[in-house]
Amino acid sequence: MKVVIIGNFADASKRVIVNEFPDDWKIDIVTPEESDLSLKDADVVIPEHIKVDSEFLLKAKKLKFVQTGAGFDNVDIEACTKKGILVSNAAGVNAIAVAEHVMAFILSWYKNIPYLDNYMKEKRDIKKLSYSGSELADKTIGIIGVGAVGQKVAKYCNAFGMRVLGYARKKMTAENIEFVDLDTLYAQADIVTIHVSLNDQTRRMIDSAAFKKMKKEAIIINTSRGPVIDEKALIAALKNGDIAGAGLDVFEQEPLAIDSELREFDTVILTPHTAGMPDGLKFHKKRYAFFIENIKKVIAGKEPDNTLNKIK
Repeated sequence: MKVVIIGNFADASKRVIVNEFPDDWKIDIVTPEESDLSLKDADVVIPEHIKVDSEFLLKAKKLKFVQTGAGFDNVDIEACTKKGILVSNAAGVNAIAVAEHVMAFILSWYKNIPYLDNYMKEKRDIKKLSYSGSELADKTIGIIGVGAVGQKVAKYCNAFGMRVLGYARKKMTAENIEFVDLDTLYAQADIVTIHVSLNDQTRRMIDSAAFKKMKKEAIIINTSRGPVIDEKALIAALKNGDIAGAGLDVFEQEPLAIDSELREFDTVILTPHTAGMPDGLKFHKKRYAFFIENIKKVIAGKEPDNTLNKIK
């Protein structure tokens, strides 16, 4: 069994990941630029930052299974199905990790953690310290996309005594979530957090018009996919004071460009797409345990969990 993991991984992360797999499996961890040779005899691919499309599949003649993380917008499901290749994602596996990251953003913002930490480390005069913050109780959070992660965020916010608004394309109910339309959510939320998958309907759904509907004191949090937010519109909204700030783990282009204006805002908290990786850089033990069990099911001729297509 040969598993090819495609992405940009530090050497330390590679060692940790390889050690999770059975000893008799061959594991190649390669960058997108290095992937062609490894793909020739790959049985399974775990793709990051690379498109799995018809051109990709021509290089992977033996491929049987594509296993993604929670998101699968980089995989052409139809092309895989035509080739008889199963595709699964890991939806829900990292829900706790991502939801906790959202709470970390919220607490960091309202408790001024980045600012106060920097103030202390710069050994500045405490007598001149000036800042404003808030308790979370009675704040309103608006959750766009109320799936596994969104529901976890709602539960955590309920515990803090927050009012929870939710928006979902399909009609649904959930305990302690008040479902509203998007305009109502934008108008009433102190915090807007995004938990939708990336598709034609959600790409750049948070645009300049959306920002103008939000409170000027509001912050936006994105731990889903970068292109859900129009980044230029976000930068303009921050400059114009349409919103107060942001907590961003994902970006339109990753890694985030060194010269990105987002790096220059004191009102923006940034993390490098690590919300779902609580165990270390590019690593989540639960996620890789799920991957391995799913691959074992494919080896045994069984249907893997979270299958996104059917092979006749």
